[in-house]
Amino acid sequence: MFRKILIANRGEIAVRIIRACREMGIETVAVYSEADREALHVMLADEAVCIGPAKARDSYLNMQNIVSATVLTGAQAIHPGFGFLAENSSFARMCEDCNIVFIGPNADTIDMLGNKSTARDTMKKAGVPTVPGSDGEIRDIKEARLIAEQIGYPVMIKASAGGGGKGMRAVYHPDYMENSLMSARNEAKAAFGDDKIYIEKLIVNPKHVEFQILADKYGNVIHLGERDCSVQRRNQKLLEESPCTAMTRELRLKMGNSAVRAAKASGYVNAGTIEFLLDAKGNFYFMEMNTRIQVEHPVTEFVTGIDIVKMQLRIAAGELLPFSQEDIHLQGHAIECRINAENPSQGFRPSPGKITSLYMPGGPGIRIDTSVYSGYEITPYYDSMIAKLIAYAPTREEALMKMQWALAEFLVEGVDTNIDFQLKLLRDPDVESADYDIGFLGRNIGRLTK
Repeated sequence: MFRKILIANRGEIAVRIIRACREMGIETVAVYSEADREALHVMLADEAVCIGPAKARDSYLNMQNIVSATVLTGAQAIHPGFGFLAENSSFARMCEDCNIVFIGPNADTIDMLGNKSTARDTMKKAGVPTVPGSDGEIRDIKEARLIAEQIGYPVMIKASAGGGGKGMRAVYHPDYMENSLMSARNEAKAAFGDDKIYIEKLIVNPKHVEFQILADKYGNVIHLGERDCSVQRRNQKLLEESPCTAMTRELRLKMGNSAVRAAKASGYVNAGTIEFLLDAKGNFYFMEMNTRIQVEHPVTEFVTGIDIVKMQLRIAAGELLPFSQEDIHLQGHAIECRINAENPSQGFRPSPGKITSLYMPGGPGIRIDTSVYSGYEITPYYDSMIAKLIAYAPTREEALMKMQWALAEFLVEGVDTNIDFQLKLLRDPDVESADYDIGFLGRNIGRLTK
């Protein structure tokens, strides 16, 4: 096991990793920007190194400075968390070249799965169900129109190197294809430096269901069940739960087996997530694979009893998976709400500023992953998420009630938050009955933000 690791991230995920390392007797090194000098992860780590100015590109995305900090402090490995450099193959390759363990898959795997069209082709060859669409990159408008006619409208244009909803356009009629294609290419080029796109059939109003997998260096792969992440705003998740209420034992077996096949086909090692679209008839299709820890991993930890961050560390250190698929059982129900410093009634406008007063709920089955405290200054430079509130109970109904009371207790003063919006969301009859899909929030956002 590692003696010391560096955490190339900030916020609640950095704190989460530090706490896991403490329990395992591993020393930690925090890196921070000048804006994060008073951040909680800086205070909790054994050592801390400033890696640059406030802007992420000069600090948390500065690969050279992060690797230099790792060498300087004698850390043996880097945990990238999520976001920033977590899915950057150049960074993973730089770590490998410097004999630093990157806690995640290798650079070649990140490259393959990061390109969505390549990942899609890999899954098709492995027998994993994929959405009908183009075989690789679309070269011009003529080819785009031909593919769309073959698979039928509506279709979705997607950036090959995409993520976070960037470079995506839904096209419902041939007349809109050319403008949508150009717009998607331009956005993809600006966001990823790569304007390659592909086309696939648009599955109307599916659920977004993802499977958490763990894979060691010896070819052993298992899944830890599923998460329903269908409550999304502009392709950004707001609420997640496990297990998915639409899941049957047979469907979980099929989707879980497909997730394991997907990981094996890509030679995957460490923790990852296979994301599927699930339609109302029980058909499911591979969407993408995230090569990192997910924001919503705590709900899986609750229902399985497995610490995923600790498993990441053990796998990266060369340990065998200590359990098989037959050992994994989902018990109870867990729900996670992302708490953001933003104003939902003003178009979810970010709300940086100083937290003047803070009270966080507690009690049995309540978990809060956060890095904020009373007096903490939320800067405008990074993501607006300030906490994750997770509720766990034997049944979904009890978990919903527990979450509602926890949200009602959650007090943040000095900045706007989406706490009241999350409470209103959980009290919505469609959410209470789990009758929602990825289009739910788009159809109801006006009503929910009044």
